[in-house]
Amino acid sequence: MLPTTQEGVHTSMTLTSLVKLRIFLPFTAGYFLSFLLRNINAVIAPELTAELSVTASDLGLLTSAYLFAFGAFQLPLGILLDRYGPRRVEAVLLLFATAGCLLFATGGGLSSLVIGRALIGLGVSACLMASFKAFSLWFSADRLASLNAAVMAAGGLGALTATTPMALILERTGWRGIFWGLGLLALVVAAAVFSTPEKSSQEKPEPLSELVGGIGEILRTSAFWRYMPQAALVMGGFMALQGLWAIPWLITVNGFTRDIAAFHLLLTSVAMLIGFLSLATLLPTLESHGVTPERILVWGTGCGVVAMALIVTGIGDSRVHWFVLGIVFSISNLSYALLSEQFPSHLFGRVNTLLNVFILGGAFGIQWSIGLAIDALGRAGFSQPAAMQAAFIGLLAVQLLSWVPLILPKPRKC
Repeated sequence: MLPTTQEGVHTSMTLTSLVKLRIFLPFTAGYFLSFLLRNINAVIAPELTAELSVTASDLGLLTSAYLFAFGAFQLPLGILLDRYGPRRVEAVLLLFATAGCLLFATGGGLSSLVIGRALIGLGVSACLMASFKAFSLWFSADRLASLNAAVMAAGGLGALTATTPMALILERTGWRGIFWGLGLLALVVAAAVFSTPEKSSQEKPEPLSELVGGIGEILRTSAFWRYMPQAALVMGGFMALQGLWAIPWLITVNGFTRDIAAFHLLLTSVAMLIGFLSLATLLPTLESHGVTPERILVWGTGCGVVAMALIVTGIGDSRVHWFVLGIVFSISNLSYALLSEQFPSHLFGRVNTLLNVFILGGAFGIQWSIGLAIDALGRAGFSQPAAMQAAFIGLLAVQLLSWVPLILPKPRKC
């Protein structure tokens, strides 16, 4: 009987591993798609400008519509995930992303493209948080940190795919063809997520009044206002550049060709991936040597400000500067864990979701504001490169200010 028992145990372990793989791969694919769709407009921006005759502010509004819809849905998303589970919520939302891609592919004017872009943002708004929720249901607690880092790495791969690979595809299919393909991919991922096994949490969802009260409690703490400015202006600023303004800057100000500009974004995405994987593998070792996540965030943010200053002034090798920005973005994601540590566990979901709202709101505001500033300065007589440089100096200034709370003494735990 022993061989039979061992075989049964082996079979059970194999089935469990397969089930977990069925959870991991679809949700990870969703976050890959989310990052790819977030950043694709940076590569196709010149085509959109030429074909649709949009202004810089129009382009900023068009691209940031994704971030606005994504961010606006974060708080309702938390309630939906708790009540209906990550499988159904993400699968349904990805259908909106499919519709948005198809509308973007067929749109003939700015308004239809803005609506399509907003539908895409709404459709992928659950991809990261649904992954976290699904992993917490299916995997042991000691696996979550590495799994979450793996999802972030998949996002880095999505951002990487939105650079040189998409530029090559663009030459063959055009930007409308790209969005037809992305719409099909979103539909496939939706089906894959919906086909994952179901598992419910034993926790009862909090009443709406308590949910809202918890948000107010978070907003009243000094801990939130310590980490939020850096997250909104450094992480949000990076997303605004990576998602739109990096390519126009590199072409207009640095004078690079499209291929060289896209290569800079490729380096940035590779740096993000290296940063996420390094944090996942090296953080325990660094902590054992006294290098805390808090110190890494403080110094990483400082390096990001320096890199941004060098980009604005044009000093040094631009490839190195954009690579550093990618590393800094991955480091900046430590703010999720560091902020959560300051609160009791029943507030963790709302803490992260609320921080997401400010990050995405910062990205939306910065992305659109840069376009508005460029247009306004152009009307005032500035050349396009000078106007763009002035707008980037403004971003550098607020990022420097956001670093100040991090170097002040850490507040007491709530």
